[in-house]
Amino acid sequence: MNAKISSTFILKSAKTTSKGLIPIYMRVTVDGKRFEISTQKQVEKSKWSTEMRKMKGNSEEARSVNEYLTLLSNKLFEAQKQLLLENEVITFETLRSKLFGKEEKAITIVKVFKDHNDKMDKLIGTEYSYNTWKNFKTTLSHFEKYLVESYNVSDVPVKKIDFAMMTGFDFYLRSTLKCNNNTTIKYVKSVGKIINICLDNGWIEKDPLSNYKAKLKVVEREYLTEHEIESMLNKQFVVPRLELVRDIFVFSCFTGLAYVDVQQLKKENISIGIDGSKWIFKNRQKTDIASKIPLLPVAEMIIDKYSDNPVCLNTGSILPILSNQKMNAYLKEIADVCGINKELTFHIARHTFATTVTLSNGVPIETVSKMLGHTNLKTTQHYAKILDKKISEDMLILKDKLKNLHKQENIVNQSFTL
Repeated sequence: MNAKISSTFILKSAKTTSKGLIPIYMRVTVDGKRFEISTQKQVEKSKWSTEMRKMKGNSEEARSVNEYLTLLSNKLFEAQKQLLLENEVITFETLRSKLFGKEEKAITIVKVFKDHNDKMDKLIGTEYSYNTWKNFKTTLSHFEKYLVESYNVSDVPVKKIDFAMMTGFDFYLRSTLKCNNNTTIKYVKSVGKIINICLDNGWIEKDPLSNYKAKLKVVEREYLTEHEIESMLNKQFVVPRLELVRDIFVFSCFTGLAYVDVQQLKKENISIGIDGSKWIFKNRQKTDIASKIPLLPVAEMIIDKYSDNPVCLNTGSILPILSNQKMNAYLKEIADVCGINKELTFHIARHTFATTVTLSNGVPIETVSKMLGHTNLKTTQHYAKILDKKISEDMLILKDKLKNLHKQENIVNQSFTL
């Protein structure tokens, strides 16, 4: 909507000098609100035309003053023009700032992004995980490269970010960086969080991602079957580090805890539950949602196995866990030794708990969701979808039970021919 702007020149009689000269001011009105600018010119009251808003006559003084007032009017017009070219909304504040040369320094997306990441860095381990911080850091790196390659700029005012720029970033991730669909959406949504910060602070008025409709594709998550778990459990390892990694991985398979939650697990997280047996009580690092997990026998035996471990005794930890990088490297060795033809990572243990250990054994999905510390049931339902393999296995068992059906049909057919 266009602002209603008007201007005029007035005399400020209250500021008349001792010599009887009255200062001239330019009064600007924007949508009913007005401000005044001193022209730094003075005039005798008798020489001023109230109707024409300028000096009377054609004297050299009158021509000089009137030309100067015209220049000020032109300056007002140029200020309006500049605001329009910059796609700025013309308001009382923006026009006044432009005229007085007191424009606020533009708030830029990269600066806001860096400030967000710096604050997040200081809260790793309390409010955020390292991986969450790393994701935002990577997103910023990709977005900076996009600005340079697509717009030849290192930063851009947040007010300049529009739908075209954000969909352009989506295309850049897919085409130039070869990101898959879900990774692309993850990066765009991360920029979206920074945009929300700008919205909350009133730095922008409209969300440029409000019409962003990209959808995540369902990815089938890997998990271990019951046979593969048994193979891993029954394997005798000569190398102690592989045995340790196997035990911690299996512990996660029977508790559903993510790596960081196993790493943080202390003795005080183990208490007696409502049924009189041992439970794990811990808030998930990722979501801060409470997880309450009854200890299954396998998990309890692993805890007992390492109760006298020096690391556990000194730190109060339940298990002497290695770094996530080392765990995943050793898991690949364990997969080879155990004949498991899957790309094992620690997070597969959590998937295994959700599928093979719980849902496949008839544990209700609501219960599984609660133990996993999910924020909503939809997250857990994803695990239920991948149980089509279990349906197939169950139907094979049913087929075996119905092997004699064909013979029964023959008997029925024979009875009808008699």
